[in-house]
Amino acid sequence: MYNSILLQGFGGGGASSLFLIGGMFVIMYFFMIRPQQKKQKEQQSYIDALKAGDKVVTIGGLHGTVVSVRDKSVVLEVDANKGVRMVFLKTAISKDSSSQLAE
Repeated sequence: MYNSILLQGFGGGGASSLFLIGGMFVIMYFFMIRPQQKKQKEQQSYIDALKAGDKVVTIGGLHGTVVSVRDKSVVLEVDANKGVRMVFLKTAISKDSSSQLAE
């Protein structure tokens, strides 16, 4: 008697629960994983296209102008009046700041 009660709780829902879990993974892919991959590709193409004269912001919030680009690093001029230059890894470059510096 007890076995039949326990088996009734597990029967009949296997396919629908599997479909529900599969649907959750599909939704999670389209709303979380895919946009993140697209953003990562855009960031990588931006970093690969860096050239001298570009105005950038680092992940630490430092604004500067690219002086030279090396294999894995860039030289930024952070104070043009005093000629202060700093070396950063390309991965530390966050975004383009040419439009933000005018604000």
